[in-house]
Formats: sequence, structure tokens, C-alpha cells
Amino acid sequence: MVDIFFSIALSGLTSGALYALATLGLSLVWGSMGMLNMAHGAMLTLGGYAAFAVVMQWGMPGPLGFVAALGVGALVGALLYVLVVRPLLRAEVASFETAVLMATVGLGTALENGILLTFGGQPLSQPVKSDGMLQIGQQGVPYQSMVVIGVALILMGITAYVLKHTRAGRAIRATTQNRDAAQLLGIPVGRVYLQVLMFSGALAGICGCLVSSITQLSPSLGADPMLKAFIMCVVAGLGNLPGAVLAAFALAFIEAMVQYVFGGRWGFPVLLTLVILVLVWRPTGLFGRAQIRRL
Repeated sequence: MVDIFFSIALSGLTSGALYALATLGLSLVWGSMGMLNMAHGAMLTLGGYAAFAVVMQWGMPGPLGFVAALGVGALVGALLYVLVVRPLLRAEVASFETAVLMATVGLGTALENGILLTFGGQPLSQPVKSDGMLQIGQQGVPYQSMVVIGVALILMGITAYVLKHTRAGRAIRATTQNRDAAQLLGIPVGRVYLQVLMFSGALAGICGCLVSSITQLSPSLGADPMLKAFIMCVVAGLGNLPGAVLAAFALAFIEAMVQYVFGGRWGFPVLLTLVILVLVWRPTGLFGRAQIRRL
């Protein structure tokens, strides 16, 4: 019984850390910009391949793979702002949310096809990982699971600190509450959006490196984390960062238990069922609040 509980707890913690990291970047962009970044999964995939290329093709040490994943993710986030978001904001399109949704779908597809043409479609093994296992009594904990959980917790702590205790974080929170009022107060909204997309891209890049260290690298690597991150954002309430993290860990534990009891194929259907039930009970999500907009 202890072995079963330990296995479920370890699986839930590891998956929850990855889901929380993927959800954090997606929810941050939605909360601050009202934008659903459909290229988030492709940015995640690109981070994994960036780490692979730096270590396997350039012969760099493993830790630089994390730096490469972070840097490439931040760079793609900056390009997303310059090439897509800023032109749409300046054009003052009737529905920015819909326009940027379609644009990021196209960007995500382009990134995935670029990865496919560059690296091929065959699965690759991520070299940026820690082999071995820590023995605790009769139980073994893979070092890579410890790395995944530790890195995710550190990044979540950094995100919380930046948002609460830095000038940039205060600007992001002010823009989130009311963009027009923030502009009147002299906050450079464009720069805030750039910072948010770069930060979200960096989180996605590192998440891609961590996900591929447990699974394998493939051009469609980011599809599953992107879909589950969106599910967890919806369950928590779009834009609610603490709620998204809690939902990620809770749903990961539920998924781990369901997969152990009923088999791996039942994990995702159960998550979808929970989403439907939550939306029926609370359309704004478990931690979301209803908003009244005067037209």
C-alpha cells in the first residue's frame, strides 16, 4: 500500500510541476493581456530542441541547455510581440482577442513545421537530464523527477516575487486591472506586454526542456502540455495564476490515481469530464470572478 501511494504521489508531483510550469506562462499572458497564445505549445517544443542542439550539436555542457531553452523561448516571445501583437494593437482591430488567437495558431504551425524540417520527425532523446536514482528506504526517486520539481518550484517562486515585489511586476498588475488607466498613469503598456511575452516564452522554453527530459523530443511535443495547461487555466479561471498552479497539481494527482486504477487511457477523459463539471457549476472557474462589462 505504501509503495502504491508513493508511486502515485511521485507521479502526481512530477506531472503537476510540469503542468504548473506550462500553465503559468499561458495564464500570465491571458491575465495581463487578455490574449490566448496558441503558439505556447510550439514555444515549449522549441525550447526542448534548443537545449538538444546546444548540447548534442555544439558540444556545450548540459546546464547551458537550460540557458539556451530560456533564451530561445524569451526571443520567440519578443518576436511574437513585435511581429504579431504590436501590429494588431496599433491597427485597433475590432476583436483583438480573436485576431491574435488566429495569428498565434498560424505562428505555432509555422514553428512546428520549421522544427520538423530542421530536426526531422523521428523521436530524439533529450541529453539535458540527470540519470540515476536516489534510494529512500525501499523506494527510489529518479534524480530527474527531483530536478523537474525543484526547477518548477524555483521558477514559480521567482514569478511570484517578480509580480509582487518589483516595479515591473507592479506595472504588469496595473495593466492587468485596467490597461487604459495604466496608460494614463504613464505606464508603458507596450513594454509591459513585451516583458510578459518574453517571460512567458522563457517559462515555456524551460518547460519544454524538462518535459522532453522525461518523454522524448518530437515536433508535436508541446501539444499535450498546451492542451492540459489550457484545461487547468479553465478549471482555475483564466488569468488566475495561484489558482492555475493549484489546479495543475490537483488535476495531476487525480490523473495519476485514475491512470493507476483504470489504466493510462482513462486519465485524459477524466480531466475533460472534470472541466465540463466545473464549467457547469462555476462558468468562471473555481477561483475566477464574474466580470460585468458595460457596453
